[in-house]
Amino acid sequence: QVHVIESGGGLVQAGGSLRLSCTASGRTSDIYAMGWFRQAPGKEREFVAASSWSGTPFLYADSVTGRFNISRDNEKNTMYLQMHTMKPEDTALYYCGTTGRWSGSYYPGYDSWGQGTQVTVSS
Repeated sequence: QVHVIESGGGLVQAGGSLRLSCTASGRTSDIYAMGWFRQAPGKEREFVAASSWSGTPFLYADSVTGRFNISRDNEKNTMYLQMHTMKPEDTALYYCGTTGRWSGSYYPGYDSWGQGTQVTVSS
């Protein structure tokens, strides 16, 4: 069983930066990739970014390409979502999931999920 915990959310001004962490525990050897999704109130769930533990393959949503980057600390079983040039439209509950195969933006492909971390971008 894989357990996932997100952290790092908070309030940030538009144009600012924030780094989210996604830490896995348990049977981490089963994890091939992690993906980030977000959902704002009244909005549909939206794919953000995903990366395998090796860094390839990787995928970013068009809305965040060039602003968000995934990095990894394999020893800590943690992936980071570094968010720059943040916009009010980035305000959402962010959560990450793990998958034993490449799933990209395919939500049903993810097996284990964290509880989410709230990101609020003020203008």
